[in-house]
Parts: sequence; C-alpha cells; structure tokens
Amino acid sequence: MRIVVALGGNALLRRGQALTAENQRENVRVAAEALAPLAEGNELVITHGNGPQVGLLALQEAAYTEVDEYPLDVLVGETMGMIGYMIEQEMGNLLPFETPLATVLTMVEVDPADPAFDNPTKFIGPVYEEAEAKKNAEEKGWAIKPDGDMWRRVVPSPEPKRIFEVRPIRWMLENGAVVIAAGGGGIPTMYDRERHLTGVECVIDKDFCSSLLATEIEADVFVVATDADAVFLDWGTPDQTAIRKASPDMMDSYDFPAGSMGPKVSAAQKFARASGGRAVICALADIGAALRGETGTTISSDVTEIELVRG
Repeated sequence: MRIVVALGGNALLRRGQALTAENQRENVRVAAEALAPLAEGNELVITHGNGPQVGLLALQEAAYTEVDEYPLDVLVGETMGMIGYMIEQEMGNLLPFETPLATVLTMVEVDPADPAFDNPTKFIGPVYEEAEAKKNAEEKGWAIKPDGDMWRRVVPSPEPKRIFEVRPIRWMLENGAVVIAAGGGGIPTMYDRERHLTGVECVIDKDFCSSLLATEIEADVFVVATDADAVFLDWGTPDQTAIRKASPDMMDSYDFPAGSMGPKVSAAQKFARASGGRAVICALADIGAALRGETGTTISSDVTEIELVRG
C-alpha cells in the first residue's frame, strides 16, 4: 500500500514550546515512533509543516543587516532540508539499517494568475508595532495586515499546480525508500514570460500540496495527522460528534474553520475525488487504528452513508 502522511505542525513543535533544535528533535522522535510501523510492508511518503521554522529564519535574517534578506523560496528550501534531516535520522534509528531514507527538495509550480496574489492572507515572520510594520512595508514592498493588537507581513497562498519531483519520488518508492518530500507546502515556483522557472514570494498550503502529491504518485491512502482525534461537528459543546466515515460530497454539507480543520477537510476531499482513494484525518498516535477505520475520520467516495460517533 502506498501511503502519504502529512504531519501537522504540532508534530514538530508543541504550542508554547521554544523553537529549539532539542525540542524539535524530541517531537520528531515521537512522530517517528508512530510512523515507523507504516514503513514495514508499505511505501511511505512523509510531508510536514514548517511555519515556525520559516518564522525563525526570517527573524535571524532580519537581525543580520549586512546582506539583503533571503527570499521565501530559499527559506522554505532551508527548512525542508533541516526538518528532513531530523526525520531521516529518527526514522533510521527505528527502521532496519537496510531501509533507505531520502529527503527530496520539492519544487511546486503555482499560477501567476492565481487570485491569491491579489489578496495576500498568510501571516509569516515576527509581529511588529503598526509604525514599524508600515515602515517595513514601504521599504521592502511587503503587504501587511493587523494580527490582533500587532501587525505582521502577509504573503499570498496560491493553489499548487504541479510537483516537479514526482518521477524521482515514485522511483525511490518503487526501490524501497521512505521519502520525505513537499515540506512546508513545497518550494513555490512559477514560470516567467520567458519560460524560466523562478522562485516566488508566497506560501503554499501544506495540506493542499500533500493532497496533490498523494494524487500524482497514485497513493492508496492520504493521511492528515493532526492534534485532533477526528473531524468533529459541534466541537467543544456537549453535542460534539465525530465524523467516522463520509464521502467527499457528504462533507460539503458542513463548514469547518478556515484556520484549522477547514483546509485539512478540503485537502482530504480533493484527494478522494481525484484519486478514488481513501483520505484519513486523525491524531498522529492513532494512525494505525484510523487506517483500520476504528478511529479518526475516513473520507472516501465508496462511503454510501455517513457514520457519526457521539462524544
């Protein structure tokens, strides 16, 4: 079975934790313990987020003023290598020595005509007082928006169109490798008017990119591993109900928060519709049980009646 697992941000950094190498490594070690069993007898691709890591690099860049700050596509590539290294090492400590592991620096094409470029919404980097944020915006050409009482830089978040490294990823899977790819939504790129590929100042949604990757490599299952046990209706109320199984069309009947579960559900729907495979949303520790349909939320076109679980 070919499986793509998208690790949520909590798999690398818990809320409130300092962004130290030690904290990240410990969290990656916990994630590896949940993922290693999937590599036995299956073909496994791991994707991951990188928001805090890019934010840290942006702070470090801003503190060093001797050279211009590096663009976002380069920062995404840097974090992809750093996080991939940690995942490789911790997975390698659990898997048989003969199991190859590889991190693929993954370029993802976006469309310059995507409407997201007209309305940047993705917060990145540190927070600023309003005056400093506006000064940075004027000097650096940033788009900025208020974030609570402070201000932050915002960048576009366009839809991924194509993943360039699909063929080598397939080849590695067919030759027994565990592959780490498309970290942070991939390195955003586009073709200019001369058909030259160039980097872009934007951020691609990690779950949407992972869904596209799962579709393009013809995965059997796409897993979104998050900090929630399942997708819930009436979350946080006495009536909260887990969706155990549903079809993509059934999920259209519900609205989920854009800042949390909404993109994960949309990514799962995209994969199920495009591939005919299963998408699973579950807690990281529950992946095995969720693949057996015992927990989590399974979204598949094969489901004919929605299954709900109270509590």
